[in-house]
Amino acid sequence: MADEIRNVVIMGSGCSGLTAAIYSGRANLKPLVLEGHEPGGQLSMTTLVENFPGWPEGIMGPDLIDNMRKQAERFGAEFRIGHVTGADLTQRPFVLTLGKEQIKTRALIIASGASARWLGLPSEKALIGHGVSSCATCDGFFFGGKEIAVIGGGDSAMEEALFLTRFASRVTLIHRRDAFRASKIMLDRARAHGKIHFMTDTVVEEVMDVEAKEVTALKLRNVVSGKVWDFPVSAMFLGIGHNPNATMFHGTLETDEDGYLKVRDYVHTGIPGVYACGDVADRRYRQAITASGTGCMAAIEVEKYLEAMGR
Repeated sequence: MADEIRNVVIMGSGCSGLTAAIYSGRANLKPLVLEGHEPGGQLSMTTLVENFPGWPEGIMGPDLIDNMRKQAERFGAEFRIGHVTGADLTQRPFVLTLGKEQIKTRALIIASGASARWLGLPSEKALIGHGVSSCATCDGFFFGGKEIAVIGGGDSAMEEALFLTRFASRVTLIHRRDAFRASKIMLDRARAHGKIHFMTDTVVEEVMDVEAKEVTALKLRNVVSGKVWDFPVSAMFLGIGHNPNATMFHGTLETDEDGYLKVRDYVHTGIPGVYACGDVADRRYRQAITASGTGCMAAIEVEKYLEAMGR
């Protein structure tokens, strides 16, 4: 119905959005979940998840997302394909633009996540979850005793490389320039570690081996000499950052210098009735369990907000 006003719309269908849907559904708020441009979030591109509580043998990322979605649907959550292209938060109810459609809602939970930055190689995309990863905390454990490459030159790359030394026999940090953007303290820490080796002025041309469904080597090119060679590794971790999916709120909601939504008291934005949870506001932890936790918080805050408004 064109004039229908929703109690709550949830932007995003990853761990934070689905947890918010479960909680707001159980509160009989009949949430509408807009699935976004990456339905299921980053877990939908992950293979085995071993650090989510309740799954002692681990669970495949897409299966975990599917279970959470079914649980939300059981409590009355409605799902719709598409992502928000515009939002008017100056009027009540709020008005969201979804393609040619407008949706009105009394409360809004932004759980649109953050997308990892990738190199854009077809072979890289084909091997995500099979030796290509953007999360050392999630996947480093699987490469114990192996040689690993980390791509990047900023603090994110240094953090990934340092964490991976817990598992890898050797970590090679590959950077396209000869100078690093990382802070001095992080760079010094990485340089001082015996397991971390540096390869500068170098870019990845291809990830091998797509046919074997595992990473066996990287085809590298030195940007100064033009030399091309194969570099054997068992995994490639991207450390070139994330892009929070919040561009439609720039100028409306407060963000930090990298575009992450700023929140106070865990999930509150600067506008009453608008909450942010998960990776769109969390640049530090970026874990499934922390995203779910803030999704729970956002749903509880929506329930309190609507109750105070007499809804």
